[in-house]
Amino acid sequence: MDYRLIILPTILLLAGCGKKADVTLETASVSRGEISRSVTATGTVESKTQVDVGTQVTGIIDKLYVDFNDRVEKGQLIAEIEKTLLESELKSANAAMESARVTYEYNRTNFERDKQLHDKQLISDYEYETSRKEYETSRTAYEKSQADRVRAAKNLNYAEIYSPIDGVVISREVEVGQTVVSNMNVANLYTIADLENMQIVGNVDEADIGQVKTGQSVTFTVDAYPDDEFSGTVTQVRLNPTTESNVVTYEVIVDAPNPELKLIPGLTANLTIYTLREKDALLAPAAALRFKPQEFPDAKSLPSVAQGVTIPTPTDSTRVLWTVHDGTLTPAVVTTGASNGSMVQIKSGIADGTIVAVDYSKKVRPGESMESGDETERSPFAPGPPERNKKK
Repeated sequence: MDYRLIILPTILLLAGCGKKADVTLETASVSRGEISRSVTATGTVESKTQVDVGTQVTGIIDKLYVDFNDRVEKGQLIAEIEKTLLESELKSANAAMESARVTYEYNRTNFERDKQLHDKQLISDYEYETSRKEYETSRTAYEKSQADRVRAAKNLNYAEIYSPIDGVVISREVEVGQTVVSNMNVANLYTIADLENMQIVGNVDEADIGQVKTGQSVTFTVDAYPDDEFSGTVTQVRLNPTTESNVVTYEVIVDAPNPELKLIPGLTANLTIYTLREKDALLAPAAALRFKPQEFPDAKSLPSVAQGVTIPTPTDSTRVLWTVHDGTLTPAVVTTGASNGSMVQIKSGIADGTIVAVDYSKKVRPGESMESGDETERSPFAPGPPERNKKK
């Protein structure tokens, strides 16, 4: 829907002081439209979810199933480490566990028998304590062998590396045949990012940060796609300041959906954060709130205040607009809302399409002139130019 402010000039003749000029009552039609205020900032595009995929076991890279820019799904197999050594370790762990189990069961049977004999005082305390010790030692060894077997089985499973998230491979750090070591100093295998859900880390000036709140709408552009405008929402305003060259800024996080995958990590974004945005609001010029009726005796058809009308007094919550209808000015008490300086939202008190008075102005008739230095068009109530000494 196209919302436009319609300026309707009412032109009247004003004669006096030897100068002939037309007095114009500028009017406007109250109409619906969008009103907004905004602050600007720059920021960097990042992925909301980005993970480095490494390895939990030492070994040689046997297979790589994905490469740069490949889309992957959570749980998808993306790489394998050579399994021969890991399979051997699992077999060894199984054998050790079985040996420990046999020893444990043998010593448990002996201990249970010796306990009964000791209770009947058929064996000495020394023999009983020796049997108990062997039983407990073998039980501990069996439990350890079970843990070793679980570890060996886990390590074999870790030889198959799966994607932890849905996303796109943005980095690959290894080649087939390369040895990887499971410690903190080794490079990752892959970096995977969810490019469908991006965010922008914006830097907002300290003078503007007080206006920025979570939930506000944002539009932004990136140099990679200069003809496209993207949208987002403020999700976080971080309170820790950043000072660089005596300039203080604050980080603002903007959620930026990216279904077409145009946004990629590292792009610079030019942000417009809407601190005020009202759509389909009833709007009137802010100047109309300052209008006050005046009388021009020489103007024959200038709209005038209706007879018997009491001029209301504005309050903290209300303002006065002067409506124009059939050559009559009538006050209307209205409740105002948001304003961007030039337009103001009207919440109640007046209907869409109502004509309101904005200001008076005058214009010299064609072919006639005013004093040198006078403007050809200005409000008669604006301060005039200083008087000049005329040559005699």
